[in-house]
Amino acid sequence: MALFVVLSVFSGLKVFSLSFSNTIDPDLKISSTLGKSFFVSPNQENKIKEIEGLACYSKIIEERVLFTFDGKQEVTYLKGVDSEYSKVNAIKKTLYNGDWLKPNTDEVVVGYGIAQKFSMGLLDFNNSLEVLAPKPGKGTIENPAEAFNEIVVIPVGIYAISEDLDSKYVFSDLGLAQELLEYKPNQISGIEVKLKKDADENGILSKLKTIFQNKITVKNRAQLNESLYKMLNTENLAVYLIFTLVIIIALFNLIGALIMMILDKKGNLKTLLNLGTEIKDLRKIFLLQGTLLSIFSGVVGLILGITIVLIQQRYELVMITPTLAYPVVFTIENVLIVFATIVSLGFIASLIASSRVSKKLLD
Repeated sequence: MALFVVLSVFSGLKVFSLSFSNTIDPDLKISSTLGKSFFVSPNQENKIKEIEGLACYSKIIEERVLFTFDGKQEVTYLKGVDSEYSKVNAIKKTLYNGDWLKPNTDEVVVGYGIAQKFSMGLLDFNNSLEVLAPKPGKGTIENPAEAFNEIVVIPVGIYAISEDLDSKYVFSDLGLAQELLEYKPNQISGIEVKLKKDADENGILSKLKTIFQNKITVKNRAQLNESLYKMLNTENLAVYLIFTLVIIIALFNLIGALIMMILDKKGNLKTLLNLGTEIKDLRKIFLLQGTLLSIFSGVVGLILGITIVLIQQRYELVMITPTLAYPVVFTIENVLIVFATIVSLGFIASLIASSRVSKKLLD
């Protein structure tokens, strides 16, 4: 019961932790293998649209630039997006204040963290939010004033996701980002893709690489947050191993109980041996008894654990904060893991105990 409840809690924490990054992370993200940007032709776009299982896609530009506002400065990512971006990601649901930007305008949507650092409101015409990016090219800079491209933008929305992400991105129109970085109309730094439900991810990956002649890197959601996924999976494994160790220690009680029963029934076993029963068959009696005990107790524990998890999911009895319930997720995978663990360890414990039945003991 305890093992199942804890695994369900960590599954809930995993889903809860990933919900922040999943808000602005696509199902698939295409980036250039060489360099920061690549070119996409109309023919390639048409081929992308024809891929089965692909719901929609959005062209993006991501680049670290300098933002200045009312004498304050901040270096962070400018993310230029096209009109399809809000279909690929549920970014509009994260808007804390204001509206999403309109295509082909100088409007931007900033994170709550950046708005706080700048003490900035929306549609502030008294103070300008400026974006500066180094001009591309070679050679030495003779005039620092001419070394940067500069654009004045208008904040029209503030999004709020998490503390890290709220200070990471400033969203703008794709054309504005191309103008600032002096990109050509078909030059982008990435494509974000949304897949249909039950789509063949590996098949779509293969088709995308074929379209771009293997000159791109395609990452799924787990690969985009590789360190986060590793951390969460490691935590889950560590908790599972700790509780499995507790179960192993508890199963010494089962071994002890079976050995005491063997000693208690020594006379009966000796009678059976004299009647012609083999030692291996006598051992099977206690092996079966211990295994059945493990299965029965495992089922009872799982029923109790599932009940607790479902009650927490439905009624939110245990709270982290007054508005946030402790996240738990019921999965069949956890049920199978716990049941397999209990039965396997119970079988091994019963096997150890039943091995005490020997001809020497009965003689």
